[in-house]
Amino acid sequence: MVKECIVELKTLNKSHNLFLPFLLLIISIPLPVFINNILLLLVTVNIFTRINKAQINYNSSLVFLILFFLLCSLSLSWSIDYKSSLNTLPRLISMILLPSLFMVYQPFEPHHKKAILKYYSYAMVCMALAFILRAAIRYFITNDSRVFFYHGENDLDYGLVPKLLNAIHVSIFVAIGYFFFVSKEVKKTMDYIAILVLAGFILLLSSKNIIFLVIFLTIIQFFYFSRTSHNLRLKNLIVFILLIALAFSYAKIRNRFKYELQTNTYTSLSTNVIERIPTNVHYVSMEEAWTSPMFTVNDYFNGSAFRVYQFRIFNELIKENNAFFTGFGLNASYPKIEEKAIYYNLYMGEKNVQNRGYQSMNFHNQYIQNFADLGVFGFLLMLCILFINVKNSITSKDFVHFAFAILMISLFLTESFLWRQRGVVFFTMLYCLFNSVTNLRDYSNNSKAE
Repeated sequence: MVKECIVELKTLNKSHNLFLPFLLLIISIPLPVFINNILLLLVTVNIFTRINKAQINYNSSLVFLILFFLLCSLSLSWSIDYKSSLNTLPRLISMILLPSLFMVYQPFEPHHKKAILKYYSYAMVCMALAFILRAAIRYFITNDSRVFFYHGENDLDYGLVPKLLNAIHVSIFVAIGYFFFVSKEVKKTMDYIAILVLAGFILLLSSKNIIFLVIFLTIIQFFYFSRTSHNLRLKNLIVFILLIALAFSYAKIRNRFKYELQTNTYTSLSTNVIERIPTNVHYVSMEEAWTSPMFTVNDYFNGSAFRVYQFRIFNELIKENNAFFTGFGLNASYPKIEEKAIYYNLYMGEKNVQNRGYQSMNFHNQYIQNFADLGVFGFLLMLCILFINVKNSITSKDFVHFAFAILMISLFLTESFLWRQRGVVFFTMLYCLFNSVTNLRDYSNNSKAE
C-alpha cells in the first residue's frame, strides 16, 4: 500500500508540478508555524520560477482574495496602531501568493483535487490518533480526564490539543477530512475506521458549534448528496422539514434558548472566555451584556454573553469614531476594545497569575472584525468571497466543497479565523482548490452529460 501511494504521488506530481508542494503545505497547517512558513516560502519560489513561462489563467473567484489582501495593505495608511497592522500583514501573505500561484499554473484537475483531499484526510486521521495516544499516556501519568478534552488553559496545561492550536480550529481542520470519507460513495473498512476516528476526535475536542454543524451537514449529505437518496429526495425533504419544525416547536428546546438569553449561568453555547474563574462570581447573561450600563470586575462572561457584549461595543465604536468606511486598520482595534473595557469596568486580568482580561480579546467574529478593522468595504469583500464559495459549491455539486463553505460561514460567527496564520492559510488553500475554473467547468460538463 505504501509503495502504491508513493507511485501515485510521483505520477500526480509529474502531471502537475504544484501538486506535491500544495499537498505538503496543507498537511503542515497543524504543525508548528515555522514549518508552514518554510513550505510557503518554497511555494513562493515556485511562482518566481514560473514567471517566464507564465500564462495567466484569470479567475474572478480568486481575484477577490487578492483584493482583500490589497485592502488590508492599504489600511496601514490609516491604522490607529500601525505597528500591530504591520506585524499582522505577513500572516495574510498567502491571500495574494496562493491565488497568484493558481493563476500562473494551470488549475488542478478534479483527480488532483481528489488526491489532495484524500491524503490530507488521512493525515488528519494520523494527527487525531497521535493526540489521542498522547492524551492516553498523560492520563496514565496524571489520572486526570481533562487530557482527553478541548485544549488546556495554556500550552503546558491539560487538554487534548495545545491551546496554541485551538480546539475549535483543529475541529475545522479535522471536519474536512471527516466529510471527505463520509461523502465517498463506495466505502472500504478503512474509510469507516477513519470516519469513527475523526468523528470521535471532533467530539473530544468539545466545540459544541462544530459538533452541531458536523451532525447537521452529515444529515444534509445523506438526504441530498448521497447517490442512494436520489430517488427519495422529496420524501427526505418532507421528513427533514417536519423534524426541524418539531424540534423548534418543542417547548423544552424553545425554553432552553430563552434561558440562555435571559439567565445568569455558567453554561454557554460556547466556551468561557477567561480561564481560572474564581468561585462566587456573577455570570452575565446575554441580555445583561447588551443592556447593562456598567459592569464590575466580579462579572464574568461566558462565550455567548461575551460575544453579545462585543457586538454592542462594536456598534458604539463605529459610531463614536466615524469608522464606518475605513475601520481602525488591520488588527488595530485592540486599543479601542481596551478603552471600552476600562469604560465599562470589566475584569482586566491579573499579571501575577498570567490571567488575561477581557480587554485583550479580539471580536471573536470575522464579520465584525473585518468591519471594525477594514470598514464596510472589508465587510462586503468578505461577504462576496463567502457568497462565491457557496455558489460554486452548489454549481460543482461537490459535498466536501459545500461543507467547507458552510463551516466557514458558521466559524466566522465565533472566531476571527483569518487573523490567525493557520486560519488564513487553511481558508485560502481550500478556497483556491475548490474554486478553480477547471474543477467547476468539468463538474458542470459532467452534470450535463448525466
